[in-house]
Amino acid sequence: MRENWRSKLSVLAGASALALSAVTATPALADDAPEAPVEVQLPVDVKIVEGAASEPGPVFPFPADEDETAGAADAVASAKAAPPSGTCLGATAAYGSNGCFQHNGDIVWAGDTKKDGMSAAVGVYTDYGRAEEVCVNKLGVNTWATCNKDYRETGNVRLRVLRYDGDTGKFYQPEAWSGWIPVDGKF
Repeated sequence: MRENWRSKLSVLAGASALALSAVTATPALADDAPEAPVEVQLPVDVKIVEGAASEPGPVFPFPADEDETAGAADAVASAKAAPPSGTCLGATAAYGSNGCFQHNGDIVWAGDTKKDGMSAAVGVYTDYGRAEEVCVNKLGVNTWATCNKDYRETGNVRLRVLRYDGDTGKFYQPEAWSGWIPVDGKF
């Protein structure tokens, strides 16, 4: 009888520990709104590049925010051209921001998916010591902006997707990182 009690107690303790770890270790999804923005410190000398509107092309249907009155059709109509799906590598998303790297042309894409007063930002890091730069999409929600760069073809880039507040010049979490992406597009 004593062993039966111990086994029940150990099962209960194990289940409690598992439930606690699931609650505390579950990562936030890209669409989950943060409770309060958390500032991210970037180097003081980071170069902020304002992204340009992308060339006309296929539109990317962003999901409409719940607080918007426009329907899904309006969201699609107002969206800017999306990155070419076959050549945009390292697609990375965090709350309100998407980013990827187009190796043919060395173009960084920044997509804004949330109407929250902030902009999408995509930081670009290299493995050969080039100074960090951040491509910021100030075009508004449901748009894509591009930053045309020239990276060394033998190098790799890594993307850091986060939010940017243009009024304060500060960056905010949640953020997401891509893996290393070869500039020449060959893995």
